[in-house]
Amino acid sequence: MLRAICAALTALGVASCSNELVPPPPQPVVIEEGWPDALSDWGQMSVGAQTLVLGERVVPYELNTALFSDYALKLRTVWLPEGAGPAIYHERDTFTFPVGTVITKTFYYPRVAGGLSEVSRRGEPANYFSGAELQLADVRLVETRILVHREDGWDAASYVWDDAQREAELARTGAFVDLTLFDTDRSGQRLDYLVPNVNQCANCHNTNTEDGLGVRPIGPKARHLNRGLTERGIVNQIAFWTEYDILAGAPAHEIAPRAASWREGMALSELDLDAAARAYIDINCAHCHSRTGQADTSGLYLEPWEPMGASFGVCKPPIAAGRGTGNRSYGIVPGDADASIMAYRMVSDRADIMMPELGRAVAHSEGVALVSAWIDSLEGGCR
Repeated sequence: MLRAICAALTALGVASCSNELVPPPPQPVVIEEGWPDALSDWGQMSVGAQTLVLGERVVPYELNTALFSDYALKLRTVWLPEGAGPAIYHERDTFTFPVGTVITKTFYYPRVAGGLSEVSRRGEPANYFSGAELQLADVRLVETRILVHREDGWDAASYVWDDAQREAELARTGAFVDLTLFDTDRSGQRLDYLVPNVNQCANCHNTNTEDGLGVRPIGPKARHLNRGLTERGIVNQIAFWTEYDILAGAPAHEIAPRAASWREGMALSELDLDAAARAYIDINCAHCHSRTGQADTSGLYLEPWEPMGASFGVCKPPIAAGRGTGNRSYGIVPGDADASIMAYRMVSDRADIMMPELGRAVAHSEGVALVSAWIDSLEGGCR
C-alpha cells in the first residue's frame, strides 16, 4: 500500500518517493507483548547510509499545530496490521485504532556542525522528509517513541538513537541527551534533552474514559489531522486515510472539525489570534487539562469546545499551584498577559513552575509570544 500511496502523492506533486529505496522498506511485525531491545525489531523503519526509510504500509502524517518539544522536528507515522480493519472516526476524541496498531514519533534536529551535539532550533521537516524517506546527512536523530495497541490497551516506550545513527535502543528508564541548541545568530544554549521513561510516557497519555484510566494517543484526532499532507494543502489527510482504508466513518473533510494551523515564524499580525492560540493550548495542554485528563482536579479545562470562562482559566484563582503562580492571582487576566499565571508558567524553565511539566527543558519563545498576544487582545480584565 505504501508504494501506491507514494505513487498517488508523486502524481499530485506533493511528495517524492524513490523508485529504488536503499535500504528496502522493512516489513512491520506485530509484537503482542514485551519490548524488543532494538527499534529495528519493530520493522517500522530502517536506516541506510544516508536515509531513514519507512516500512511497508507505514504512513506518515502531520498535525495542524504541533506539540512543542524543545524545538525538535518530528516524523509521525501510523501502521495498521493487514486485515485488522481501519481506525474508527470520532469527531472529538482520538480515533479508535484496531489492536496491533503502531504509532511512532521520531524526534530529530538539523545539525549545525559536523558533530552530533550541536543542533539548530530552526528547521522545516519538508527540508529533510519527503514521502517515505528522511534524509539523514544534515540531521541528528535523537529518539523514537512507540505507542502500540495491545489486547489490554495501549503501551508506550522510547528508543534512543546511537551515535552511529544506525540503530535505536530501548530506554525503558529514560535518558538524557546532551545537546547545544543554536539559533540563527549562532548563539548556543545547553539543552539536557529528556527521553521520557515508561511512567512519564503514561503520565502524559493517561486518559479517563468509560473503559477506565489508560494510555491513549494524543495527536490522531480529527481536528489535528484535518489538513493537507504538505504545507501547500494538497491532498487532505482525512480524505487520504479514508481512501486508503486507514480510517472509516469520517465525514467530508470540509465539515470535519479543524484546528488552526500554526508554525513558528508566522507573523502574529496575520493570524486569527483566538483560533491559533486556542489550537496551541489544545495540543500542548489539553491532554492533561481536560475533564478526562490527569489534571482533571485542577478545574482548568483547555479543550477547544470549553467556553471562555473560569473553567478555561479566565479570572480563575489557582487551586494548588504553589510557586507556579508567581504571585499572580488568576490563570488568565484578559488584557494582561504579564499578570496571567498561564503565560508565567509557559515562559519558565524551572521544574517546579513550568507548564507543561514534562516534554520540554527550554521555553518556547514563539509559543509564549502567541499566547501572550492572545491574552493581551482579550477584553474585560478581572475584578
